[in-house]
Amino acid sequence: MTGILALALGYLLGSVPWGLLLTRAAGLGDIRSIGSGNIGATNVLRTGNKSLAAATMVLDILKGVAALALARALWGETAGLLAGFGAMLGHAFPVWIGFKGGKGVATGGGVLLAAAWWLGLGAALVWLVMAFVTRISSASALAACAVAPAIAAAAGRWDLAAFSAGIAVLVAWRHKANIERLLAGTEPRIGRKG
Repeated sequence: MTGILALALGYLLGSVPWGLLLTRAAGLGDIRSIGSGNIGATNVLRTGNKSLAAATMVLDILKGVAALALARALWGETAGLLAGFGAMLGHAFPVWIGFKGGKGVATGGGVLLAAAWWLGLGAALVWLVMAFVTRISSASALAACAVAPAIAAAAGRWDLAAFSAGIAVLVAWRHKANIERLLAGTEPRIGRKG
């Protein structure tokens, strides 16, 4: 029962569509009508509003942190990890907007950071290096998620390796179209409008 509560708590926190709410509040309309149609920070950046994109990223990270940290404080480590994965599911499939949400990168980063600061930091560093080298957000996200299980395994944390592998699978699945464009060489660069 505790596991179900943790998963539900995480899902509800994760399902808040910050990118959509912030762009509407700023008078920019429905973020789902531009670029990739996604509600995450990368697509918000396509509006040209960098501060709004940054705010979206921070809030999406924080909802992952909050879900895991709150459930862990209430019910323990396992419940925290379940809530963290629930937050990922909530972000990707939010009930409020027809189960069509984001790709889970920022929320996943928050979840990894809350699970173990060194794991979240390691994944973030991989993302930053890849973003600097490729200027492609999806490639950076996929690389960071792919490396996270190896970082956890190298630290001897097999529980976190399995957990981060689950996150990597979800993020990769949500990036199916991006992977096709990466293979075709047509994936847009970070900051490109519309």
